[in-house]
Amino acid sequence: MQRIETDADIASGLDTLVMLDRRLGPVRAMAGAVPLRRSPAGFHSLASVIVSQQVSRASADAIFGRLCRLVDPLTPEGFLAGGERVMAEAGLSRAKQRTLTALSVALRERELDLHGLDALSPEEAIAALTAVPGVGPWTAQVYLLVAAGHADIFPAGDVALQTAVAHALRLEPRPGANQLALIAESWSPLRSVAARLFWAYYREIRGAEAAPAA
Repeated sequence: MQRIETDADIASGLDTLVMLDRRLGPVRAMAGAVPLRRSPAGFHSLASVIVSQQVSRASADAIFGRLCRLVDPLTPEGFLAGGERVMAEAGLSRAKQRTLTALSVALRERELDLHGLDALSPEEAIAALTAVPGVGPWTAQVYLLVAAGHADIFPAGDVALQTAVAHALRLEPRPGANQLALIAESWSPLRSVAARLFWAYYREIRGAEAAPAA
């Protein structure tokens, strides 16, 4: 299975995407640098993605920074040992507290192997992640993109990606998740590179970073 591991993989993938879809040439020109956005597989990376659900990048960075200071190193065992006081002090919502607790238990009990997801198909890997209560498709897709190196993942539920694609392709109204997933099918088998491209494009048109931290 193809994986995205290096900046060279991004450059090669962008070249291929522009050949697949000529509309992406101007998008690439506007986007400028398209970062690799990779982080090591494991609890730390998935916890970061969970924290970033439905909040701004700045808020997510602040909350996750506090959590990492309070639980150092940030491991499932350390998170569970910290208890509700640490979760509240970090600023985690009740929903995220429940999700991170469920994830920590699943990893402690070896019900989930985050390091083995890169060997699974996207469908199998998403199913394994979303079996954890509170982990939805967006969280699973972003984790697989940034931490497992999957090459053909497109988080169509991401509002920044919806906004960027709508702007670039002059779509009105902004596509929802289902419509964007259909649009992104034409960028297979490099949808993970396309997602990085449109996050970079969003940064340029909006002047703010919306891509998940890596």
